[in-house]
Amino acid sequence: MTATTRRPLSRPVTAGVVTALVGFTSSFAVVLTGLDAVGANPAQAASGLLALSLTMGAACIVLAWRYRMPITAAWSTPGAALLATSSAADGGWSAAVGAFLVVAALILLTALVPRLGTLIAAIPPSIAQAMLAGVLLPLCVAPIRGIVENPWGVVPVVVTWLLFARLAPRWAVPAAFVTATVVVVIGIARTGTAVDPAVLLPSFRLTAPTFTVGSIVGIALPLFIVTMASQNVPGIAVMRSFGYEVPWRPAMLVTGIGSALGAPAGGHAINLAAISAALAAAPDAEPDPARRWIAGVSTGVSYLVLGGLSAVFAALVLLAPTAVIPAVAGLALFGAFGSAVQQAIDDPGERMPAVITFLVAASGVALLGISAAFWALIAGLVVRGVLHLGRR
Repeated sequence: MTATTRRPLSRPVTAGVVTALVGFTSSFAVVLTGLDAVGANPAQAASGLLALSLTMGAACIVLAWRYRMPITAAWSTPGAALLATSSAADGGWSAAVGAFLVVAALILLTALVPRLGTLIAAIPPSIAQAMLAGVLLPLCVAPIRGIVENPWGVVPVVVTWLLFARLAPRWAVPAAFVTATVVVVIGIARTGTAVDPAVLLPSFRLTAPTFTVGSIVGIALPLFIVTMASQNVPGIAVMRSFGYEVPWRPAMLVTGIGSALGAPAGGHAINLAAISAALAAAPDAEPDPARRWIAGVSTGVSYLVLGGLSAVFAALVLLAPTAVIPAVAGLALFGAFGSAVQQAIDDPGERMPAVITFLVAASGVALLGISAAFWALIAGLVVRGVLHLGRR
């Protein structure tokens, strides 16, 4: 193979590696935080991270190779944020795993019954985005609180993020994570904390699911809606903006099967990539649109490699000083929070229902064992129905 034929291949391969690195390091802390909040112990959370990495890596490879498009999959970052603001459901971790399986079943049902997708699309975007913004708010204030709680650990992370946000926005959160890693290593060296090598090896922790009303209504339904409205639907739109028509049914089948396979090991859901999708689908990845699918395959392979390091990332989170990892997670969600707020209040006619939805979701109040996200959605739809009653 000549140098001239190798050069164009290296470009999409590199784009795929960058896509995976940015996607993984920008939000894995959110995933671990979310799994911990709904009852996972450290080993189970690390298992969930491994399962998500492997299933979304496989989904990238299958979809990109089969359809010759730069289709990339991702874990549901908004869904992980939703979990992070929830509490352990009645039934504990096994009930959360049961909720993850219900989400997978709903995604598969969306592929088989197109009307279900239509029903999700019928939820006003302002209300769906307001619910997401309310869920993200408590996480986004973590860097501010962290500066007060642990300035020596958090300030370097925030400063790094700010500098890269100005100079290289794509790498702002990964750079902040690198700084956080340095903080963790310094802390380990100062305290002399011993690290068991066994915890650095990736392994699955399978959990038999249980199904409770509280976990299905309070975790599964909001998680499904957030995943569809904030990931899958925007993911299709992002790909369309670059000239690619993603096949809806196969995409939902692949991500639904991946979610089902990963759920017993702790994976909450995988979906089409939205924000990171542009890294593999844009002209910067490869000038020739017909060859950008290579970036999708490269992304998948890179996720598989990162999955092998999932236990190391989980150990860093476990050993981190106070407030450092929550600060990184909050910084990773700033962009999503800003976008959600903008879309929630963009239409003046929908602003009041969106505000009510946002406030209920941000309150974190759980009623009857059901999370605030579900009640936020109900409250927003009720207020909207009353205000729009009799209007055309």
